[in-house]
Amino acid sequence: MENGKGIMEALNLPAFGYKIKKTEGKTWIFDAIRKKYLVLTPEEWVRQHFLNYLIQHLHYPKGLIAPERGTTYNTLAKRTDICVYNTAGKVQLLVECKASSVKISADTVQQATTYNQKIKAPFVVLTNGLEHFCWQVDFANLTTIPLTDIPKYPQL
Repeated sequence: MENGKGIMEALNLPAFGYKIKKTEGKTWIFDAIRKKYLVLTPEEWVRQHFLNYLIQHLHYPKGLIAPERGTTYNTLAKRTDICVYNTAGKVQLLVECKASSVKISADTVQQATTYNQKIKAPFVVLTNGLEHFCWQVDFANLTTIPLTDIPKYPQL
């Protein structure tokens, strides 16, 4: 995970003052939403950067963000990477994070789409930290509209 320049590879997301510790032979990163250290994996590196981006740059309130929320799909237990709620408690933005080494492909789009069939978030983001894709979902017409930017809070 360490590359001589830093903890992990630089991403196409703003840098931030993350907290790292090493214990039990593992590297851990602090999650400011869950207020605990998590094992630092390539996907967690992307998730923590994207959480920071949502909070610090797009101004989403921490209290409306839920990382790794459990859901079920066809009786299978699944975990969404990030759900952002509105003040009424409805998911408005679903974010699926992948490690930077994972290319955003039709399979990753299908995974997010499958999760969103149950969650019904009007906005979906896929990111590997290097590339970011965002769509607005129109459930009434069963269409998706690609967006050039991720909506800022409170535009959702």
